[in-house]
Amino acid sequence: MSQANKEIVGRWFTEYWQKGNVAIVDELGAEDLVFSYPMHGKLHGREPVKKMLIEFREAFPDLSFKVVGDIIAEGDYVVGRWEGGGTHTGPAFSDLPVGSLPAATGKKIHFSGTSVFRIRNGKVAEEIGQEQALTALQQLDLVPTK
Repeated sequence: MSQANKEIVGRWFTEYWQKGNVAIVDELGAEDLVFSYPMHGKLHGREPVKKMLIEFREAFPDLSFKVVGDIIAEGDYVVGRWEGGGTHTGPAFSDLPVGSLPAATGKKIHFSGTSVFRIRNGKVAEEIGQEQALTALQQLDLVPTK
């Protein structure tokens, strides 16, 4: 089971995060999918998860993510570390916990995080993550540095 779950999460990382393929949410995401990151809040269901990535990629067209290290699995849980970033050259973006960005600021973000997935019946039931939200918000000049 752990190996199969690692393969599901590996496909999710590749298709959803790296390629921006939101169709994978319908294929691999549970209907009642729970998705939660500090920068985007808690989302419930497939459609909000797809919408978030579409808007994120529109605002940051060169957005890229990659897995760092090994994906680890135990039972229904899978954990992966990642890093990513991009340049805000797209439309205004307000899907942030503080402030919003006007269109095409040219600001660059680079941050990393850890995501914990729960797999249920071969589907991603939860993706709960912690990213360097403060770092990204400081890079966007939405939160002051020291």
